Formats: sequence, structure tokens, C-alpha cells
Amino acid sequence: MTKRILECVPNFSEGRDMSKIKLITDEVEKIDGVYLLDVDPGKATNRTVVTFAGDPDAVVEAAFQAVKKAAEVLDMRGHKGEHPRMGATDVCPLVPVAGITMEETVEYARKLAKRIGEELNIPTYCYENAAFTEERRNLANVRSGEYEALPEKLKDPHWKPDFGPAEWNDHTAKTGATAVGARNFLVAFNVNLNTTSTRRANAIAFDVREAGRVKREGNPLTGKIVKDENGNPVRIPGTLKAVKAIGWYIEEYGIAQISMNLTDISITPVHVAFDEVDKKARERGVRVTGSELVGLIPLQAMLDAGKHYLRKQQRSLGVPDEEIIKIAIKSMGLDELRPFNPKEKIIEYVLEEKENAGKKKLVDLTVKGFTETTASEAPAPGGGSVSAYMGALGAALATMVANLSSHKRGWDDRWEEFSGWAEKGKEKYVELLRLIDEDTNAFNKIMEAFKLPKGTEEEKEARKKAIQEATKFAIEIPFKVMKTAYESMDVIKAMAEIGNPNSVSDAGVGALAARSAVKGAYLNVKINASGLEDKEWLDKIMKEAAEIEKKAEEKEKEILGIVNSKI
Repeated sequence: MTKRILECVPNFSEGRDMSKIKLITDEVEKIDGVYLLDVDPGKATNRTVVTFAGDPDAVVEAAFQAVKKAAEVLDMRGHKGEHPRMGATDVCPLVPVAGITMEETVEYARKLAKRIGEELNIPTYCYENAAFTEERRNLANVRSGEYEALPEKLKDPHWKPDFGPAEWNDHTAKTGATAVGARNFLVAFNVNLNTTSTRRANAIAFDVREAGRVKREGNPLTGKIVKDENGNPVRIPGTLKAVKAIGWYIEEYGIAQISMNLTDISITPVHVAFDEVDKKARERGVRVTGSELVGLIPLQAMLDAGKHYLRKQQRSLGVPDEEIIKIAIKSMGLDELRPFNPKEKIIEYVLEEKENAGKKKLVDLTVKGFTETTASEAPAPGGGSVSAYMGALGAALATMVANLSSHKRGWDDRWEEFSGWAEKGKEKYVELLRLIDEDTNAFNKIMEAFKLPKGTEEEKEARKKAIQEATKFAIEIPFKVMKTAYESMDVIKAMAEIGNPNSVSDAGVGALAARSAVKGAYLNVKINASGLEDKEWLDKIMKEAAEIEKKAEEKEKEILGIVNSKI
């Protein structure tokens, strides 16, 4: 199950007095489920870009509180800076990172804009994907005339804000207007060249960037600019959509680079940009030597890149994420200029580090450590976590057989077939690994619920409700273990039937582990069910759980029959 992560990148019209910015970012850090990732002030622009991410609902709440505080502590009436701006919170884009669609992000953006407009009385426009009209998709249109034009702009019915007041008064003079948007993740990505020539680098940049280059008569560098019937220069578009690029020389490294902004990595991913720059560079007698990522990147973008290069090598894609990411780093030379640490550059890993700071997770223990922690006097981890671990090992064995089969000598034409099975097996063991800690979390939720006060009638009712919710969660987790472990048996069976015959016994052990996981988790479902009052919900779960146990036993026998026939 992919964790839902939303990013917010508000720009505040203050880049010199960091005490004011701290008041704003303090509001962000007060919200549970949100993590402040970066604060980037600019003195010349008099503007600060703040980045935070986390649970979507929590991120939207943090964004609202930040905008509210900015309206209190910033005053646009005296603001000057080099960057275009129209409000104390100038822009507030929401960016889907993982487990959330753009359509959902648009809904979050519009709800946030509505709250800002109606609760804070700030004129608010929706832009990019959140825009209600095509004209307002472009931020430059929305912000035209900047803060100084607002008194007249708000009088124009054509530019009535999407939310909030369409009037100029002391309050709006102080806050200005705000633009709330929904956009895809922007990646700043530089490609290194084996040249010191800015001119050569620029030529390659013009080849690939969406805007391309101006068309000229005769000589492409010095010829007369070709213009259309309206007198505007005719452009030759580049090969990459949603890409801005320029060539420059970096004195620190002594090389030229193609500096790119990939404004929508769903249109042009990093690996596509890298390969295209490499192709165009070679056409001009230049060679790409590596690349550089500025800022953070979503995990999926790195996994897509690694899988792209694994496909080129005709290798299985069902390998651990760490290996896929390593392939991406090496293929694009992301570590050429400095070490590339995934835990510092991949947004999900950065969030995970912050979220789990000071916490110990079972999945991070060694085998010995997990065993000894289980054997200790503590009541958790217990049978539920161990069942999930057994299931993970069973699915991992099936994945191993698939990966071995994908590069077995003589089976080269079947690598994609086995890669597909390996990916299915990986999906199951990754989910089961997650459920190892979830089972312990479920136990802890019940313990916390029982500790709630029970003095007044209200407290008794709240405590009872918390206990029931925690009990239901404690049933759902081992039930998920049952379902996932049973589903992994399809991969195990396939590997027993068609996988590398030298590893058929491994498939057999996988079947034993998966069946044990199902039966062990079923025991946890049953023991946790005793205190639940929602009998209708429970009956449905128990009926399905009993069916899963029966099917798992039958499939285990079927798989072991195949295995023993081949040994």
C-alpha cells in the first residue's frame, strides 16, 4: 500500500527578516503528519520558498495556518523585491508526490483556496491544474501587474477572484492576493558534458528544450531571424516537452552543463531527458559524463529510471528498490560530481527519516535482533508480526526463483516473463514487511486505548469507542497478512511449475512459509475478535478469513505435489 504524500511549496514575500519567516514555518511544524523540508530565503528577491510534505489533509491544514500567519506578520504595503509578486503568500502550489492523483490534488487545492478566501478574506485565484478557466492556468496571467495593479484589477469583473473579496481595503492592501495551484513535481536536473564550451552546451540545450531556438535564414547562428506574418520570431521547437534548458559553464567543476527544469516529470521523466541530451550531445561531437540533481526527487521517478535501464539490459525489474535506485544513479552518473545519498535526495526517504527519528522499527533489525526482540519479556512483537515475517520470506523465495529464472542461461527470451513474476512477488513481500510493524502498532493502539480515562460518562464513551476502533484495526492487520500471504502463493506455484528447476525446493519452502503465515495470522484474527461489538462487520471478516485458510492449505498441497514430482 503506497503511502499518500502531498508536497506544498508556498512562496512568501519576505526574504530578509527571517524572524518573520520563522513565525510562519513554526505554524507548519505544529501540524502532526507534516514535515518541514526546506526554507530558502532570497535577499534580492525579498522572497522565501518553503517546502513541506506529508499526509495530504495535514499538509493542507499546515498550508492554511502558514497563509494565516503570513497575513498577520507580513505587510505588502512596503514590500519591494526583484521577483514578481502580488501577495504576502504569493503562490501556494500543491504537488502530488505518492499515492495521490492530480485530480485529488486539484480538489485539495480548491478547498484550500476557498478557506483562504472565505476565512481569511484574502482575494484568492486558482492556477495551473486547479484553475477554473484556461486563462488562469498560467501564473503569469494571474499575477500580471503584480501587487501594484490589484486596486484596479479587483474592480474588473474579468479578474474577480475565484474565492474571497473582490475589493481593495486596508486588509487586502496589507495581504495582497494569493494564487493556489496544483502542479506536477518540478525537478532541477543538470547534465554534465566533456566540454568547457558554453556555446556547445547552449546548442544542445536549444536542441532539447521545448522552446527550442529562433529560426534563422542561412547560418543558424548569424543568419537573419525569420518572422511570421505578425512580426514575431519563428521558433524551431526542441525535442522534449515540459523542459526548460540552458547551457552554462561551472567553474567549480571545470565543465559545461545543460541546466534543465523538468516542469512535469509525468511528461518528460529524468531518464528520458538524460538519454535525449546524451543523443544530441553525441550528434555535436560532445559526450555526456554524468548528471546532477538539485533538490529532492520522488521515489517513483528514480524507480522508473532504474527500471528503464534494467530493461535495456534485459534484466528483471523485480529486484529490491535499493538495487533499482543504484542502477539509476550509475546509469545517469548522478554521483559524478559528489556522492548521491538516496536518503538525502529522495523525498519519501527524507520524510521517513524525519517521521521515524528516534523510533525503532522491527524491519530494520538484523535477523538475530528480530529473534531476540521476539524472545524478550515484551509482549510485542508476537505471533502476528512473526506471521507477517514468515509470509514475507515465502514471497521473497518465490521472487528469488523468478529472478534466477530471468537470467538462466538458455532462457534469455523469457526474461520479461520472469521479470513480471518477480515484480508480483516483490509487491507481496514488500507489503508483508510493512505489516510486520503494523501488527505491533495495532497492539500498541489497544494498550493506549485501555489507558484512556474513564471517570465521566463522556470519558467512558470516548474510551469505549477508542477500544473498539483499535480492536477493529488489530483484526484488519492480521487479516491483511492472511490475504497477502495467500495471494503470494500464485507466484510460488508458478515458480514451482515453470521456474528454474534447480530452485524448485525453494518454491516448496516458500509455500510452507506462506501457508504458515496464513494460519498464524488467522489465530491473531480470532483472538483479537473476541472483544469486538460490530458483529455484522466481524462475521463478514471471519467468513472470508476461514475461506482463505482453507484455500491456503489446498494450494500448499498442490505446490508441494509439484515440487516433490520434480525433486
